[in-house]
Amino acid sequence: MTDASVAVVILNWNGKLLLEKFLPGVILSEYPNLQIVVGDNASTDDSVAFVKASYPGIRVIENDKNYGFAEGYRKLLEQVEADYYVLLNSDVEVPANWILPVIELMEKDDKIAAAQPKIKWQKDKSKFEYAGAAGGYLDLHCFPFCRGRLFDTVEDDHGQYNDVKEIFWASGAALFIKSKCWKEAGGLDPDFFAHMEEIDLCWRLKNLGYKVMYCPDAEVYHVGGGTLNANNPYKTYLNFRNNLIIMQKNLPLKDACFRIFIRFFIDFVALIHFLVQGKVDFAMAVSKAHFHFFKYFSANAKKRTNRQVNYQEHTGHYSSSIVYAYFIKKIRFFSGLGI
Repeated sequence: MTDASVAVVILNWNGKLLLEKFLPGVILSEYPNLQIVVGDNASTDDSVAFVKASYPGIRVIENDKNYGFAEGYRKLLEQVEADYYVLLNSDVEVPANWILPVIELMEKDDKIAAAQPKIKWQKDKSKFEYAGAAGGYLDLHCFPFCRGRLFDTVEDDHGQYNDVKEIFWASGAALFIKSKCWKEAGGLDPDFFAHMEEIDLCWRLKNLGYKVMYCPDAEVYHVGGGTLNANNPYKTYLNFRNNLIIMQKNLPLKDACFRIFIRFFIDFVALIHFLVQGKVDFAMAVSKAHFHFFKYFSANAKKRTNRQVNYQEHTGHYSSSIVYAYFIKKIRFFSGLGI
């Protein structure tokens, strides 16, 4: 048993129905030194009133506007003191004993900065969840994917990923991080707004010499798509833009120039694919992502540090293309990648 203090922080935006459904389970979490914080991004529903009236013992922090996921959490955590932060999405169901196994794993090694539990789909708990699964990886071209989910193929959980594993990135749906490491790395980049901000944070932590881990002894259940679903062009825009930014910020300079050039070609193929499918809004989203990448190129370049490491030296990378593996070689499961 550890006596480390833990703050579970839920960022809410117009999510009263989710809070009604999932907050009671969080309150029943079995961990002795625990505080629960609900942060609100200027919701226009009565989320805040509901929490204050129904759970007066829970601390509520209100942001003055919707800052998105990244900056919203930065502003919240500036006001929270604990040894560990747990960034928990409002659409995540948790069992009672979901905290202690992760904290015990992280307490064993000072080099472990962040971790995630096993993340499964709340609507069918036999399956992994699309955005988190059993931990995040990056491929040769810095495309993110998950252990237990390759593109639209989501695996059933039958214990195949029940091993403790160092990964490249931990999902922001249930992200455990040591507060000292959060502060050392600078937290989430507010310019991301949402999507891939946790990958950027984990990459910066790895460049600082820390580890990111997957803990199979704890699991949570994520609804997913609660704010932006896959059919939203804005989500496509954020994913394409932010993926380029994490490469610019975290790769060594020559490697960044080379890989970003390759990615522009791959993104162009994706744009043409959207046009052929008649998805003009999605094609425009890719174009807009590239435009904004160049518009803010100088500002993001200033965020680079002197700690960029060849990312293929980090644990959690795949030395080939996940696109080639999935669509050409027809590999559908993580185990077939040989990582």
